[in-house]
Amino acid sequence: MAEITDIAPQVKDKERCNIYIDGRFYCGLKLETAIRHRLKVGDQIELSELDAIQLENERSQALDKAMTHLTHSMKTEKEIRDFLKKKGYVEAVADYAVQKLKEYGFLDDDEYCRQYVSSAGKNKGARLIAYELRRRGAAEESIERALSELSGEDGAAAAVLKKYMRGREFSKENLSKAFRHLMSKGFDYDTAKDALASLGQDAEDGE
Repeated sequence: MAEITDIAPQVKDKERCNIYIDGRFYCGLKLETAIRHRLKVGDQIELSELDAIQLENERSQALDKAMTHLTHSMKTEKEIRDFLKKKGYVEAVADYAVQKLKEYGFLDDDEYCRQYVSSAGKNKGARLIAYELRRRGAAEESIERALSELSGEDGAAAAVLKKYMRGREFSKENLSKAFRHLMSKGFDYDTAKDALASLGQDAEDGE
C-alpha cells in the first residue's frame, strides 16, 4: 500500500489536481474524479487502484490531448508517451491512447521515419538522420527500413557543399572546412570526398 501525501490543484488547469504518493508526484486527475472516488490526503491506496481510476475516467481525455498534439506535426510513439507522461497520465492510460492512435492510423513509426528521411535526406546524410530519429524515439527497425529507401545521397552532399562554398575562395583551408561541414551533416567519408571531386577539386584537399 502507498499513502496519498498531497492533492494539489494544477496551476494551468484548475479543474485538475496532482496526486502525490509518498511525497512524490504520481499522476494527475480531474478534481471531479478525485472527489467522486473520495481520495484524500492520508489515504492508503494500491497504485494499481489509482491507475485503474485514471484509466476508467480519463482515457478519452488523454486520447483527445494526444490527437491534438499530433495535429501540429507527426510524432513517434515515444514522443506521444513522453507527452502524456508529462501531462500526468499513467502508463496504462498512455498504452490505451497509443493503441487507439495506431488503430486510427495517426501513429506509425514506419511512416514517420519514411517522411523524415524523405525531407531530411535533401540536406543531411544517413548518419545524422539516424541520430536525429533515435533522439525522437523512433524504433530502430523503422529507422533501418526508412534509410534503406534513401537515395540521392551523393547529390544531396554535392548540393550542401555547393551552398557552403558559395562566396568562399577554393583554398585548401576552406575545402578542409567544407569537408568537415559535410561530415557534420551526416555524410560519410567517401560521400564527402566525392562531393569535393564533383566541384573539380582534388578530394585530398578536403581531408
